[in-house]
Amino acid sequence: MNGSSTPGLLARLWLGLGRRLIETLMWSIALGLLGWLLASLWYGWKETGPVSAKEQIPPDEAAMTQDIIQTAIRIVDQHRGDTRYLRDAHAKAHGCVKAEVTVPQDLRAEMRQGVFAEPGKQWQAWMRLSNGNPYPQFDSIRDARGMAIKLLDVTGKPLLSSQADRREQDFVMFNHPNFFVRDVAEYRQNIAAQADGKKFLAFFPGKDPRTWEIRHLFIALGTLAPAPDSPLLTTYHSVSPYKFGKANAKFRVIPDPDNCPAYTLPAQNRDLPNFLRSALYQQLSTDRVPACFALQVQRQNVHQYMPIEDTSIRWREDHSPFETVAHIRVPPQDFDTPEQNLMCDNLSFNPWHGIEAHRPIGGINRLRKAVYEAVSEYRHARNGNGNGSL
Repeated sequence: MNGSSTPGLLARLWLGLGRRLIETLMWSIALGLLGWLLASLWYGWKETGPVSAKEQIPPDEAAMTQDIIQTAIRIVDQHRGDTRYLRDAHAKAHGCVKAEVTVPQDLRAEMRQGVFAEPGKQWQAWMRLSNGNPYPQFDSIRDARGMAIKLLDVTGKPLLSSQADRREQDFVMFNHPNFFVRDVAEYRQNIAAQADGKKFLAFFPGKDPRTWEIRHLFIALGTLAPAPDSPLLTTYHSVSPYKFGKANAKFRVIPDPDNCPAYTLPAQNRDLPNFLRSALYQQLSTDRVPACFALQVQRQNVHQYMPIEDTSIRWREDHSPFETVAHIRVPPQDFDTPEQNLMCDNLSFNPWHGIEAHRPIGGINRLRKAVYEAVSEYRHARNGNGNGSL
């Protein structure tokens, strides 16, 4: 009698435990959905216009910036190469290539600002394509990808009076529309966690859930995307805002295959550590086929939620569409030489290398001004090549 009742008791216990687990799972799913709904409603209410068109500078921003500079230099020291000091981000270049940036003849009058003021004007430029990580790694590893463009022989008073001889306009972009930090304060705690080897804790600075940045964690995870087939087949965003004449705007660069000969890139061996450089070399140097992009502008609509002090917010295209202000052509060329690769490593790209019509604005851009200059001077001094300008 006792032996026959034992299996039945065990079966009832297992069934009861199974029901409890299912109930717990269902409640967890329901609570998760409720949390998602409440968060969506909260951000939907919070992220509504109008917004200010003027910068708002926190009183402690200068002190926070100095902390970030010291942390950035610590990262440069940590990731020093065998013979050279590397950038604190986007250390690995796929190549620096020559490009031609042309303003359309039919550009609308209100879009003729700064370097885009003269229809038909063609600028000669350098373009650097890179991975985002502060240490060179295999291209197959999930990462951000960057594009930096330097227009040459630009007239007009430069933003940095200490570098008046540069005569350049830089555009610095990467392949995600928004950043995983909102402002300088969040950037400070984020980069400090990364420098200490605690990347995950960058979004969970304390035990208080109110300090957690889960939405920004998902943005960061989205930024770490699989590698494209080629760095010439990706869209790049400025993320942070700039002046565009009297307006505020963000930039992006998108592939524009209709303005170039049809081309299909042969399949690349993704097991190779530098297959993105190989793809670039295949198209430009081996097959001698140019690549084309469109440089576009999205102007701020202050009646919608398009803030300039929060780079984690993606400006919606239904609130303000992008408009093409220039066409970019990367001609066939031999770029992968020791001399040009060294020149590429020494080039300094900085959104503050430019003119007043395209002045960087917002906290992250103000931070960039200080950090880029400090890290560039530190890196180039230790590499023994001055300030790295052309």
